[in-house]
Amino acid sequence: MDAPANVPSPEMQAIIERLVREDGGLGDPTLMPAAEGRAMAAAANVRWNRDLPALERCVDLQIPIEDGRVIDCRLYTPARSASGLIFFIHGGGWAFCSIDTHERAARLLAVEAGVPVLSISYRLAPEHPFPAGLADCVTVWRRVKAGTSPLGPMQGPIAVAGDSAGANLALALMLHEQSESRPAPDQGLLFYGVYDDDFGSQSHLEHACGPGLTRGKMMRYWNWYAPDPAARANPLIAPLRAGDAALAALPPLYLNAAGIDPLRSDTENLHARLTALGRADRLRIHRGVVHGFMQMSLDLAEARTATREAALAFREMAGASK
Repeated sequence: MDAPANVPSPEMQAIIERLVREDGGLGDPTLMPAAEGRAMAAAANVRWNRDLPALERCVDLQIPIEDGRVIDCRLYTPARSASGLIFFIHGGGWAFCSIDTHERAARLLAVEAGVPVLSISYRLAPEHPFPAGLADCVTVWRRVKAGTSPLGPMQGPIAVAGDSAGANLALALMLHEQSESRPAPDQGLLFYGVYDDDFGSQSHLEHACGPGLTRGKMMRYWNWYAPDPAARANPLIAPLRAGDAALAALPPLYLNAAGIDPLRSDTENLHARLTALGRADRLRIHRGVVHGFMQMSLDLAEARTATREAALAFREMAGASK
């Protein structure tokens, strides 16, 4: 019989204890100035980005945009790559993390899916609250889809993927492009996403104090990204606020969530709404692990399982759309 979803697996428990030993005296990065919090998050993620999976090539790209800025991206191409692409948006509460902090996760996804993964940067809160980060994601997406990015013309299925706040941006990107009658990704791979600011949800109450992500941290992330609570009625900020017609029109989705996570209910509630609309999107709850667990693939078997299952879903959804 499976262990309860909210009880850490032995492997997860060992990692939790290790993190307490290594990080216990460092403080809460969401209570620091943003630059300091980012530096702490970057340092904390170094341990998850060793022994990187081998690829055929890894290339840093810069995509110039109309306002004179460039957006940094990194393309991970596995050996024996098939046609298609996974457009990956990193998490970090819309405020922390980067291409570098998600290097191993993106590489492993490319290897398991057998297609290139394009990991992208975007402007971060609180200096750049909504809609800046989403606008950057949309800009790069449109260049990729139009074949005017450094990748050139694209063939095969294109998925948008993201973890945590990256899943929020990925879902918002799909809703945004639909609302403007523009081409959306062919599918979405959404990992333990944040889709609403409901801090009274079952999982927010169960796991308010962590381990890992806490209710208080999530509140502060929201206050950085969308400081006006009234603005969060916008489904591009909180996708669970989208209307039924918009949700029903989304491309096929693969959703996962961590059992021990204040955000678990966000994914469960999104899946419930999609199912009530007659859709057949897949949901996988990974029991016994905490928010962000897919970052831990070097030391956590469930992270590798989650990546493998998401990659399989990508291939199956791609095959079903032919």
